[in-house]
Amino acid sequence: MKTIVYNESSCVTSATTVAQLVVEKVGSVNGVAVARNSTVVPRSLWEETPVDDGDCFDVLSAVQGG
Repeated sequence: MKTIVYNESSCVTSATTVAQLVVEKVGSVNGVAVARNSTVVPRSLWEETPVDDGDCFDVLSAVQGG
C-alpha cells in the first residue's frame, strides 16, 4: 500500500497500524502527535488504527525552546 508521510510517498504492508508507522518513520512514539488525512489520531487509538491505502500522515514531534 502507498501512503504519504512527510509529503513523501511511502510503502507499507496492509497490516500496518499507525503505531507501527510512527516507530518505522520516527523511531519512537514519545513526544509525537499524528494526523491522518488532516485529522488528529488520538494516541489511545494508534495500536488499533490501520493505515489505509492513500492515507496522508503528518507526524509532529514536540520541540522545546523559546
